[in-house]
Amino acid sequence: QVQPVESGGGLVQPGGSLRLSCAASGSIDSIYYMGWYRQAPGKQREMVAGIASGGITNYADSVKGRFTISRDNAKNTAYLQMNSLKPEDTAVYYCNVHAGKYSYWGQGTQVTVSS
Repeated sequence: QVQPVESGGGLVQPGGSLRLSCAASGSIDSIYYMGWYRQAPGKQREMVAGIASGGITNYADSVKGRFTISRDNAKNTAYLQMNSLKPEDTAVYYCNVHAGKYSYWGQGTQVTVSS
């Protein structure tokens, strides 16, 4: 079992920045992938960014050049640095952790981009 816990969401103006954190606890030795997804009201959950154990990253086209995912293996924590935020980035952001044969989700953190 792995328990991801997100933090760092909030209200920010367009053009602003936020950094989300996902701290994983439990069977952390089996973690090989950590990622961020988001779900806006009335929309399906979508992948935002992910990072594998070897450091390989992937991003949704809509966030490339604005968001950066990173991982601190010593702290079992993944980060999502979000810059140049837009109103369409407003959503609940979820951390997803792949460990062993299973996928685990956090409870989500709200990000609202509004003036």
